[in-house]
Amino acid sequence: MNIEVLLTEAEIAAEFVESMEARDLPEKFFYWTPFSVYAWKALSVVTNESLRETWDTLASRAGDLTKSFGGRVPVISFGAGDGSRDRVMLKALRAAGRDVKYYPVDASQTMLEMACAGAEDDDCEALGIKGDISSPVHMLLAADVSEAPRLFLMCGNTLAGFDPMDQLRHAAECLHKGDVLILDARMQAGAAENPTEAEPSEAEKRFVLAPLASVGIGPEDGELKFEENRDDRHDGLILQMRRFQASRDLTLTTPGREIHVERGERIFLNFRYRFTREAFRWLVTEHAGLKMAVEIPSADGRFLTAVCIK
Repeated sequence: MNIEVLLTEAEIAAEFVESMEARDLPEKFFYWTPFSVYAWKALSVVTNESLRETWDTLASRAGDLTKSFGGRVPVISFGAGDGSRDRVMLKALRAAGRDVKYYPVDASQTMLEMACAGAEDDDCEALGIKGDISSPVHMLLAADVSEAPRLFLMCGNTLAGFDPMDQLRHAAECLHKGDVLILDARMQAGAAENPTEAEPSEAEKRFVLAPLASVGIGPEDGELKFEENRDDRHDGLILQMRRFQASRDLTLTTPGREIHVERGERIFLNFRYRFTREAFRWLVTEHAGLKMAVEIPSADGRFLTAVCIK
């Protein structure tokens, strides 16, 4: 198993401590610890089921989508997770007679090992890239592992965990003429003008609390709150905030030091975006400067998947 490291475990551990001290945990830490990996796998069942038909449709078009590539198709997956979604496309490309090499990109060592091992089990050559896709430099370095044309994937609602305006622009900067990006996003149900407080599932609560569980915080130590608001930068961007408020004084054991959290203090957790279709199209085309060659809504209407080109 080959993994190229742009973000070391020592670096991510130090960043975790700094983020805990700042009371603000970004997306990458929600896939880092064993607690998080198990919680994510349980939660991702719902997302995978919603997108199953979409991926079957994409797989049936794999040959056409990569017709201009010739026989060689490098597949670079930003935020690959365990690679389960990606492998549907990898298998379809190989069935279409393409020579495929897979480059999963993720900050989680555990997830990256799972993605590489799964691809290798399917006899697909893989090189994992351990990096932080919130970093434009890491994204560009990951993109440069292969020459164009390349097939980029950013799927499984990956976009929702980052500032979508920044993240999609950085992704677009990685694309060259001839490259293809497959991107999906969670759509906002109902009218976006009146966002209401979300009703999270138990699986989602466990996922959101998993990084705190790794430092000894449990549900009994405070209150977990979810709240949705507009992102005023553009109509149709709906931001779900998550935060934990301590109900008693807490002492957290993190790598290298103890952190004291007083009763009433809040820890901001990762957020999630939803989009109206109009806002998603605006992000892809006008903001990021890409063309949407194909749009595929999921059968339940919860997701929209786009095939994008320069």
